[in-house]
Amino acid sequence: MSVIKVENISLTYGKGTSFCKTALDDVSFEIEEGEFLGIIGHTGSGKSTLVQLLNGLLKPDQGRILLNGRDIWEKPKQIREVRFKVGMVFQYPEYQLFEETVRKDIAYGPKNMKLSEDEIDKKVTEAARFTGLRPELLDKSPFDLSGGEKRRAAIAGVIAMDPDVLILDEPAAGLDPLGRDALLSQIKDYHDTRKNTVLLVSHSMEDIARISDRILVMNKGKNVMLDSAKAVFSRGRELEAMGLRVPQITRIMMLLREKGIPVDTGALTVEQGFSEVLGCLSQKHAAVKDQ
Repeated sequence: MSVIKVENISLTYGKGTSFCKTALDDVSFEIEEGEFLGIIGHTGSGKSTLVQLLNGLLKPDQGRILLNGRDIWEKPKQIREVRFKVGMVFQYPEYQLFEETVRKDIAYGPKNMKLSEDEIDKKVTEAARFTGLRPELLDKSPFDLSGGEKRRAAIAGVIAMDPDVLILDEPAAGLDPLGRDALLSQIKDYHDTRKNTVLLVSHSMEDIARISDRILVMNKGKNVMLDSAKAVFSRGRELEAMGLRVPQITRIMMLLREKGIPVDTGALTVEQGFSEVLGCLSQKHAAVKDQ
């Protein structure tokens, strides 16, 4: 069952001015309940505009966005309720921290949802655990935290609202490799545990390939692919033509294939690539032995 259905949405910035730009052009697709969807595209492809439309921060010029079967703009005065159900984590969310303590910052969303103090405390504790924030950090000022801890605190503030859909726009931007891997691992654990729907926008093809169920590819304001990670990256040359860099292991498999070695170009990890090459060598050895 689809949790979000996008029907023929379009959006143009700066209408009637010399800066007019079509950000999205007749985009349609569905997101299944509980899936982990990766969203990729070159700069200016429309992916950030798209995710802001999905939680009602922007309104499409035409088309509809259905959340659990209902048009999110059916009752414009209730669009705030949509944002509780579709949580949004922007790039560099640590710049949005403002409360006296980390605990108060994480609790801000649940308080606006009019929850009881007990419910708020429970959600703050769970969100901090999901994002890897140590309990002793909760009563510190968010401005005393490290960069990675600030990032986790900001993400915890959205998770604490327990959204049906969690959207993360480049959540690991600016983090070192270890910090990025730790954060993405925690996001994946959150998804596996809560079984909700997660949308991840990222420039890192390796990250998207590793943790996504399906991948949506945006190009020049249109959705040009929506398929499993393996199926999408098996079309590596098409992705490169759009200005996207495929995972390194996928590129190696593409080059081997072009050299006549019949490997699967949809390999997403080093282990999968090694298995493919080993399988080809085994077949070749068996063929030689039979001659």
